[in-house]
Amino acid sequence: MHTYDLILTLTAGLLVALVLGMITRRLGASPILGYLLAGIVVGPSTPGFVANLELAGQLAEVGIVLLMFGVGLHFHLGDLLKVRRIAVPGAVVQSLFATTIGAAVALAFGWSGAAGLVLGMAVSVASTVVLIRMLTDHDALETPQGHVAVGWLIVEDIFTVVILLMVPMLATLRGAEASAAQTAWLIGVGLAKLAALVVLVLVVGARVVPWFLTRVARSRSRELFTLAVLAVALAVATGSAVIFGASMALGAFLAGMVVGQSKVSHQAAADALPMRDAFAVLFFVTVGMQLDPRSLIETPGLVLSVLAIILLAKPLAALVVVVVSGYSVRTALTVAIGLAQIGEFSFILADAALRLDLFPAEGRSVLVASAIASIALNPLLFRLMDPLEDWLRARPSIWQWLNRRAEARGEALRDRAPKEPTRECEIRAIVVGYGPVGRTAVDILDRFHVCSVIVELSIDTVTELSNTGRNAVYGDARRPEVLQAAGIETADYLVLTTPNPETRAAVVNVVRSLEPDLPIFVRAHYMNERATLESHHATAVCYEEAEVAVRLAEMLLTEIGVDPQQIAEESIRIRVELGPGATP
Repeated sequence: MHTYDLILTLTAGLLVALVLGMITRRLGASPILGYLLAGIVVGPSTPGFVANLELAGQLAEVGIVLLMFGVGLHFHLGDLLKVRRIAVPGAVVQSLFATTIGAAVALAFGWSGAAGLVLGMAVSVASTVVLIRMLTDHDALETPQGHVAVGWLIVEDIFTVVILLMVPMLATLRGAEASAAQTAWLIGVGLAKLAALVVLVLVVGARVVPWFLTRVARSRSRELFTLAVLAVALAVATGSAVIFGASMALGAFLAGMVVGQSKVSHQAAADALPMRDAFAVLFFVTVGMQLDPRSLIETPGLVLSVLAIILLAKPLAALVVVVVSGYSVRTALTVAIGLAQIGEFSFILADAALRLDLFPAEGRSVLVASAIASIALNPLLFRLMDPLEDWLRARPSIWQWLNRRAEARGEALRDRAPKEPTRECEIRAIVVGYGPVGRTAVDILDRFHVCSVIVELSIDTVTELSNTGRNAVYGDARRPEVLQAAGIETADYLVLTTPNPETRAAVVNVVRSLEPDLPIFVRAHYMNERATLESHHATAVCYEEAEVAVRLAEMLLTEIGVDPQQIAEESIRIRVELGPGATP
């Protein structure tokens, strides 16, 4: 049966991962948890079929390359710069804190210093995949707190990439009992190789790779283009390891950055992501296969200590940093809960150290067990965010302590904001939320000479708006004093564009308590929000689901030559069928 080892490993791994991934997804957890459990099922620790661990490991290497290629492909410096004031110092402080505690715990259990550093660094970094899934599931990805959390993890990802480069150097220094001069020489050579790799890929590759992919794209063969993307990712990753002594993960990340800056980046992402997702599943399955229950039974204290770092120490450190930096409690809770898990980068780092004998095999099992537990608990923690925030609000002393810096920054901004419109106007509107929809609404109001006051929870956005002369108020629109600071008593309209459903309903409720007759226009994602918004007496709601249906019908009918009057009538009919409130 050895002839079929590869096929059996692929079939069993993917089939069990599919079943358990669907089960965990149905239970509200991340499918990654199901993939890890699938690895345990087909691994040597459980009875029945045992997949070929060596072959699975090689397939996992491809998964690592494609994962890192995907990270590089979607890495945009501009996304990080928007939240750099909190993401960069926050990620630095939290990573150093978690690494130090992790290393101390490892030393307490008799591990070497190098192994302790690896463990600390592995538990300090959270899974971007899990975070984005959680934010998406809770409609928080496009919120200010979602932007901060994602930016924070981008910084952590960059740290991990740098650490992956330093791991081979650490192994070299440990094995060679080198003098200070030799140590400096080894570090210098390593940094020189890194510089050469970065220059070659980001300077030379930035010209050659896009040109090559564009030429392939002109052949209009999707198969050739997909093959070219895969070949570039694997070639750069392999060359980084073989020629420059860096990790394949680092090379794949740099290759993704190069392709991401090209004109064909969107097609490259569309072709690479399905391959990445398939091989990433095998990567997590392989991780689960390496779980050794005996090592967990022998060292339960270590497992519980690592879980305490992930679920308590990291979130608390992040919460303190965000609060001290003057951001809202909501942002602090989002970042803290988002970091209360570990994932792909932790395993990639542990694998790199394990191959160089810097990390004990039982440490892999500890990380796998910690990942399974933390990923399983993360959706529950996100669901507890609103009750936790309400619980904190009900305790004024705690709430004021957590929110005092944010309030101080908000008060300073509100004091600097003009009390009256900067120009004469007959109509005044409050726009809650300054995301893409909010910006578009404000631009339209400007063109028709409507004065607008922007209420936004991102303090950096409010600062930028204030510096450009905009009338912007920092704060949570669910609080009456924030709406009063925005001038709700003299406003003619309120336009609500925030993406979070719970926030929308709460804001409408507060506005009605202050100004019962004020017209409120609301942006909503789904038609199933209608009952809630109508119960709070929103004046009119624009449902994205409804408007997409109407616009698609309009485009199709225009294309086939239907009379414009008939198209207009059909649009009205669709909106009427979708129910009251769907009409803009």
